[in-house]
Amino acid sequence: MTLPSCAVIVVLLLPLMFTAACGGGAQPAATSDSITLYTCVSDTTIQPVIKQFEAAKPGRKVNLYRAPTGDLNARVAGDVRSGGLKADVIWACDPLTMADYVSQGLVGGWTPQTDIAQNLRTADSVGVAMLYMVAVSHEGGPTPQAWSDLTSKQYAGKVAVPDPKVAASALGALGFFAQSPNFKMDFYANLKKNGAVQVSTPDNVTTGVAEGVYQAGVTVANSAYTAQKKGSPIRVVWPQPGAIGIYGPAALAKNAANPATAKDFISYITSKEGQTVIGGAGSYPALADIKGPTKPAGAKVVSPDWSALATQKDTLLKDYQQIFGGS
Repeated sequence: MTLPSCAVIVVLLLPLMFTAACGGGAQPAATSDSITLYTCVSDTTIQPVIKQFEAAKPGRKVNLYRAPTGDLNARVAGDVRSGGLKADVIWACDPLTMADYVSQGLVGGWTPQTDIAQNLRTADSVGVAMLYMVAVSHEGGPTPQAWSDLTSKQYAGKVAVPDPKVAASALGALGFFAQSPNFKMDFYANLKKNGAVQVSTPDNVTTGVAEGVYQAGVTVANSAYTAQKKGSPIRVVWPQPGAIGIYGPAALAKNAANPATAKDFISYITSKEGQTVIGGAGSYPALADIKGPTKPAGAKVVSPDWSALATQKDTLLKDYQQIFGGS
């Protein structure tokens, strides 16, 4: 046998020799079972959730796109224009935004088994976390006891409100006020007439009030309590008739690339284990018996009829923009 022939045989045998040395039968290589998640949830909440999910489900990986609701909507619209949604799961921050995705045929058709209340669920999505819109005021000045107080003369030119085109929580609040017979869109018209200023996000409201730029504003409880704990000179009020409760739903993409892992992720974040992680990360869990951030004893919470508002998002925003401007 010539030397070249021997070399060929050795090369051909090497893979078999390596397999035998490693214990016989071929072993499949570990693969990453990944999904893409789109969300507007804060980074301080979503990162621990992803970390704990991946730890509980070895080999699974969550690729994250996180942005405010306005930017998230733009990302989804871009996906649609370029061939289809790139996410496997969308975790939104308000029911109206999710209803819009459902109406476009992008998500829905499945929800997990969970103890989360039926009023936080639809046939296409399930509530995962809560946001509470509250009032915040600068220490040393007047403190609003009711939402209507923000339209009074003592707050003239001194109130900040978040933009519902940018922040899901502000969109949810818009839905409540517009639907409530005691407020309607007149509430926003009166705010504007009284010199209220629109800023981008609830965090911008909290910061502006803490710095004394504004005397009061509308923000989310998480933002206000976090700032307060850091020493900001603010008061947090759950005004009458109540803080506005807005649930953030998650849904499976209709054309998810990896539906099995996507379902596992949604099942995890709606389980007691996942809800405990959410509460520990500083967000209000959707499961009522799971501990979360500060919520005053006896605090009242109000919400609109989300199903009645499901198809009215564009109309609500148009009516709001006629008052505060924008496009």
